[in-house]
Amino acid sequence: MRMKLLAVFLAMGAVLMAASQGITGVKSAASELCTGLTALLPVAAMLMIVLAGVIYAAGQMMGAETRARANVWATAALTGALIAVLIYAIAPEVLKSIYGGTWTGC
Repeated sequence: MRMKLLAVFLAMGAVLMAASQGITGVKSAASELCTGLTALLPVAAMLMIVLAGVIYAAGQMMGAETRARANVWATAALTGALIAVLIYAIAPEVLKSIYGGTWTGC
């Protein structure tokens, strides 16, 4: 019972802390998210492209069923890389349109 009460008080405290920061905290979090995305996503996309090539090449040396599965995995890795590049290219503009001219961006 005490643990539940403690969890409720901690949750209420977290909500109050978040509410006290207001829109400034949201803008700051969005800016940090955008900065993190622009730093991480190009590297992740390149690694996924390399991984897709390795998976495809390894699958070509296996049997028919494994080759088919490797093709699916390589396609999934390439799709993930494409989505990462799209997020990298589009995320700053989407956040700018959400927050208007007052948002400085990444």
